Amino acid sequence: MPIFPGLVRYDEVANGKIQHAIRFTLPQSQAAMVPPASHWAATSSNPIAPPMGMNLRLKASYDISGFSANVQVILTALKKYGMIMADNGSAMYLSGAPDDRWDNNDLHNLSQVPASAFEVVQMNPIYTAANVPQGAAPSISSFTASPTSVSSGTQVTLSWQASGASYYVISPQIGAVRGSSVTVTPTQTTTYTLYATNQYGRTQASVTVTVQ
Repeated sequence: MPIFPGLVRYDEVANGKIQHAIRFTLPQSQAAMVPPASHWAATSSNPIAPPMGMNLRLKASYDISGFSANVQVILTALKKYGMIMADNGSAMYLSGAPDDRWDNNDLHNLSQVPASAFEVVQMNPIYTAANVPQGAAPSISSFTASPTSVSSGTQVTLSWQASGASYYVISPQIGAVRGSSVTVTPTQTTTYTLYATNQYGRTQASVTVTVQ
């Protein structure tokens, strides 16, 4: 799952409303996942350990009136949208975006909320190795450079033909790309690798540009 959408952000709290679930961590997880999670990172063989993507919601009956206004904004979001287990880590640890405006002493008051104040939102489906959806990884039919031999600082066009990918990444340095071509300006001989990824796997292809 992407990290940023699940972070508690100061501007949201200052505006008095968080309108999304919040990501959190637990020390143990099993080899299972619940959408929107798309992976597991098992740390336990215990069959009752939580699956990645588990959604907890603060019980509507839990009294939040004794907390500060800012903390109440967070707790109200936990009552409405809940929190989603997004990684292994500290127990019941909410993730927030760093900001110098936070009052960390106030935020620490969140630790007063016991785990028993939460309920598990119904989980369906739960995917394990036995029933995880199966499909074909992306196909890359070509990945080429034009020209393949240049002097330093000359532009080179990397082009590809591929299908079935949710997104593409080219390394080194280029990162995520759209379309079917990108221009690079190598200063030394470089091997570029195209990674095509979908929910079933990743396929890669490489091409080398020689700098004279």
